Amino acid sequence: MSFPHLLEPLDLGHTQLKNRVLMGSMHTGLEEEKGGFEKLAAFYKERAAGGVGLIVTGGISPNLRGRLAPNACQLSFSWQVKKHTIVTQAVHEVGGKICMQLLHAGRYGYHPFSQAPSKIKSPITPFTPSAMSARQVKGTIKDYATSAALAKKAGYDGVEVMGSEGYLINQFVSARTNKRTDEWGGAFENRAKFPLEIVRSIREKVGNDFIIIFRLSMLDLVDNGSTWEEVVQLAKALEQAGVSILNTGIGWHEARVPTIATSVPRGAFAWVTERLKKEVSLPLVATNRINTPEIAEHILSSGQADMVSMARPFLADADFVNKAAANTPEQINTCIGCNQACLDHTFALKRATCLVNPRACYEMEINFSPTAHKKRIAVMGAGPAGMAFSVYAASRGHDVVLFEAKSEVGGQFNLARKIPGKEEFNETIRYFLEQIKLNKVDLRLNTRLDASVVRDEAFDEIVMASGVLPREIDLPGFDSPKVVDYQQVLSGQVTVGDKVALIGAGGIGFDMAHFLGEAESSTLQPDKWLKQWGIDKTYQDRGGLMAPEKEAVHKQLYLLQRKTSKMGKGLGKTTGWIHRLVLKQHQVIQKVGVNYEKFDEQGLHISIDGQSEVLDVDHVVLCAGQVSNRTLLEEMQSTGLPVHMIGGVDVAAELDAKRAIRQGAELAIKL
Repeated sequence: MSFPHLLEPLDLGHTQLKNRVLMGSMHTGLEEEKGGFEKLAAFYKERAAGGVGLIVTGGISPNLRGRLAPNACQLSFSWQVKKHTIVTQAVHEVGGKICMQLLHAGRYGYHPFSQAPSKIKSPITPFTPSAMSARQVKGTIKDYATSAALAKKAGYDGVEVMGSEGYLINQFVSARTNKRTDEWGGAFENRAKFPLEIVRSIREKVGNDFIIIFRLSMLDLVDNGSTWEEVVQLAKALEQAGVSILNTGIGWHEARVPTIATSVPRGAFAWVTERLKKEVSLPLVATNRINTPEIAEHILSSGQADMVSMARPFLADADFVNKAAANTPEQINTCIGCNQACLDHTFALKRATCLVNPRACYEMEINFSPTAHKKRIAVMGAGPAGMAFSVYAASRGHDVVLFEAKSEVGGQFNLARKIPGKEEFNETIRYFLEQIKLNKVDLRLNTRLDASVVRDEAFDEIVMASGVLPREIDLPGFDSPKVVDYQQVLSGQVTVGDKVALIGAGGIGFDMAHFLGEAESSTLQPDKWLKQWGIDKTYQDRGGLMAPEKEAVHKQLYLLQRKTSKMGKGLGKTTGWIHRLVLKQHQVIQKVGVNYEKFDEQGLHISIDGQSEVLDVDHVVLCAGQVSNRTLLEEMQSTGLPVHMIGGVDVAAELDAKRAIRQGAELAIKL
């Protein structure tokens, strides 16, 4: 398949973009690290060389109070220009274009100096903002213009004004957060005055030969958000004010609707950009969960947008566009929308990276240079760790043989992809299979590695990536065929009844509850998914919300946990709330502080705080963790060769593909 619309240039008048791909804004954490701008330059340079038409940086504040966190980056003074120049020069060296995003956090600021239109605390931050005075409003507008002028001085090709996701500008526009009674509040014309004055001031300061992108919240997904009529009115006014491109913003950060998680259907929000295309003549950018050139091409060719924005897909693969242009999309390392190494890292104040690409944001530290000492390496297990190591080691020039006892590669990913909303895990398996072929890894399926093979084939090193085994529980009646483990259920070996108890409420337990509770994956049915989460394509009410459509309950599920702590406490920060809401949709009964006693014909016997209870269930599914599969460790050590353990066989406390793939990469560099 070719991608003519994706690769078509876009003329902006004073400049031309080489294709319709915008690398969306992402905060990487490098912005605040010592020497971070050199690393940031390497990061963006690879993406520019990889073919991206236009890059947008992570958010940079126009002033001190607008910072997301106390140490976050701002551009307000001439002495700050120099470090930004490092980035713009690196991008321009390879023919790329880059815009700096201007972002004022408003009430989302994670510090006590935050400001907002009104003194209303956000539900996702601990600090109550102060209400801006009229003088401070005007000063902030001036700060935006000053920051944009400094961005131009630093060599940026333009700026993106962040006007969505619930940040300051969005807070001014929405009646939800703007309770002012002066000229900046009240009627919509007054609330919209703030973004319009910002754009006019920037345009006046930077001239016409400078890109201004405005990220417009087209769908707030919060109560008392903007109406569709207000979205259109603001879009038209922004066009008149001098905006070059309108980017799409979906959902406030406090919205209780998923917008970028892996369970969100691909291109699920392109319809709202398409709707606005009928109202303005500016180039419009579609965004959110666009992660393949095929879906991007469809959005462009069907007229839903003029450009597509992809952020995390460029963490996963810097060469996304070049691979699409070469008509080799199968070689793209696809973003699976997991958030585990990007957004979860950002919220933990750690450097962002990527689960499927550990080089992301580590371009100066992780590189697979050709080896001077070629080795013959046996790898046991073709799960994420084994596949990653094999590909990276082979790319360095080692002779790698990958042994897999089963008939397919993937390991735990083959189970994960069965969970509704995690179908994207198929893409990672597909990618590594392609890389195994390209790097000439000798893949041997249905083949167990043993000591005799190691000796007969003269290997130099052994890498064990044999994964994990489900943890067993030794209690009366737990040897019953009705007590099974999660692997047996997900692999299809066992079909459970209509009443099921799940022992263990970590990530596996939540996934199993979703797997058993959702008859058909709504992720593969976009319209059904929108109704499930209460998203109204007709946009009848403010924020585009409606009452969620309730699904029929197919099974009676109990999710049980020994600990008395909050259930799901260890889930990802940016996705845990989604998993909890999904279980609520499936009416899963959750119990903490559970003591397990026995299983018999009556069901599962438990006690909580000394009170006994019998759960009338057909099956019990064990999701209580796993242990490292080291059954062949002694045999491998008996060969006398160096034995390395990576992935679950090394640490089985949690199923952690991020750590497994990274371990594979780091070991490949060392050997």
